[in-house]
Amino acid sequence: MTPYENIAELIENLESEIASLNEQIATLKKEPESFNEQVLLKYIETCSTGKTKDFVRSLGVKSERGSLFSSGDVSKLIKDGSDDVSAELLAMAKQVANTKNKYGKKR
Repeated sequence: MTPYENIAELIENLESEIASLNEQIATLKKEPESFNEQVLLKYIETCSTGKTKDFVRSLGVKSERGSLFSSGDVSKLIKDGSDDVSAELLAMAKQVANTKNKYGKKR
């Protein structure tokens, strides 16, 4: 924990964290509005492009290229986003990817 000027500053910081967590929870509770959102939710759940790719393949969905969906397609979606994906959900997926890249497989 970092030092604060006073207890009010700590309370303000904690309340801000709570608000942020509540927003993330609300985003995760929403039903996916597109297939790409469904893919990102699965990635956030598994923290794995490989497991997400397997999930998409189990649905029988192919990539835009017409070939089997790959881990690279998942990574591309996370990196580039899509018009049919909420900004909040994409930010969460990027956060998972950044955390995974920074710390390896552990979160």
